[in-house]
Amino acid sequence: MLSALDRRHTVAPPGYSRWLIPPAALAIHLCIGQVYATSVYKNSLIAHFDVSQTAIGVIFSIAIVMLGLSAAVAGTWVEANGPRKAMFVSACFWAAGFLVGSLGIATKQLWLLYLGYGLLGGIGLGIGYISPVSTLIKWFPDRPGLATGLAIMGFGGGAMVASPLSRQLLSFYDPAYDPSNAGSTASGNALVWLFVTLGLGYFVIMMFGVANVRVPAPDWRPAGFDPATVAAKPLVTTANVSAANALKTRSFWLLWVVLFCNVTAGIGILEQASPMIQDFFRDNGTSAVSVAAAGGFVGLLSLFNMAGRFAWSSTSDVIGRKPIYLVYLGVGMVLYALLALVGQTATALFVLLACVILSFYGGGFATVPAYLRDLFGTYQVGAIHGRLLTAWSAAGIAGPLIVNGFLDAQGEPGTLTAAAYRPALFTMVGVLAVGFVANLLIKAVPERYHEPATGGDGNEDTAPVAAERSGTR
Repeated sequence: MLSALDRRHTVAPPGYSRWLIPPAALAIHLCIGQVYATSVYKNSLIAHFDVSQTAIGVIFSIAIVMLGLSAAVAGTWVEANGPRKAMFVSACFWAAGFLVGSLGIATKQLWLLYLGYGLLGGIGLGIGYISPVSTLIKWFPDRPGLATGLAIMGFGGGAMVASPLSRQLLSFYDPAYDPSNAGSTASGNALVWLFVTLGLGYFVIMMFGVANVRVPAPDWRPAGFDPATVAAKPLVTTANVSAANALKTRSFWLLWVVLFCNVTAGIGILEQASPMIQDFFRDNGTSAVSVAAAGGFVGLLSLFNMAGRFAWSSTSDVIGRKPIYLVYLGVGMVLYALLALVGQTATALFVLLACVILSFYGGGFATVPAYLRDLFGTYQVGAIHGRLLTAWSAAGIAGPLIVNGFLDAQGEPGTLTAAAYRPALFTMVGVLAVGFVANLLIKAVPERYHEPATGGDGNEDTAPVAAERSGTR
């Protein structure tokens, strides 16, 4: 039965519609996107384990670190074995992470939550995140930004589903828990059953993606597509670079810095989103924003995170990858400064600034695979993408540590105000400035790193092992 997961059984027959692939990718990304909803039950975990914000924030950081590391290590394996097997492995690790995490909550062993949701779940995140990307780019060589945006928007939208679902499940499992009460926290038993329910439910949904994903035949291309039109755009190549050779180029590492800066600035805020909006509008110890409204804010951020992944990535097909990153980083600096200076003056202004910031954050993720395709071709773009996601791992540590470090020094959760966030927000302005400069320095990859010409259009589904060997010559 497991042989059905092999690449040879996933090649699409003639006439297969490429528009059936994005839903399969969405089934994976919507599930693993739950990682963005951890702030909804963060305070409940703090109360259950009786630890600091940083100690619970570490769970999120471990998951993001393992996402990047597993994507980097398994990138070539994913290319060799195909998206179906990769998606199945991802589903197994993701579900196992929830189940082991639930055991840690039940026994009050925080290290098991680190091991389960952080380590195992993080591996599922990494493999699941990259599993459809290379396949989508090969199905949509004419619109790579649109294609990756369609799939990766699901990762940003995962919290839009998980946030209200988690609140409802916690209320169901613990009738004493009141989402509308800022001081209410769910019981340990409710948290246990929340993790069990999510783990099993997500596994079933991810199997839909496993069953429906396909790879194009080696000689397939869209009707009317001319590869020569791609080369006419700035920074876009029709050549190919192996994953091993990509690591030797300056452009790869500059793009690594760009992604690191964009993610660091967004991820620290996103991980803290629910308590942050309550703290910004706290007066005399009482917040004008309820817990339920804060949970709705997390869902709204998820909507803009998701929409930005599709809208901004699709826009990059028109104006180019480099210009769109100048928007993400340059305008982002202005928005973070405004959030720090005037964000507390009106709830609507705070929400507007945060939503646009998160749309840039999501857009940065969705655009980067197309940026890689432009610079390095399609030959091993999935493996290169996996290696680049180590920037996400580093940002997963840096972002929450910066924010939580400043907040822990300011006071206890539930007592903070907008002023406590200003040092972290101004730090993020500086981080974005570094990314802005790095993006300006990105140039086309020199020809000495290109693979030997094969006479194709760069869309061949060639075995990646040979490319790894070529990087050692």
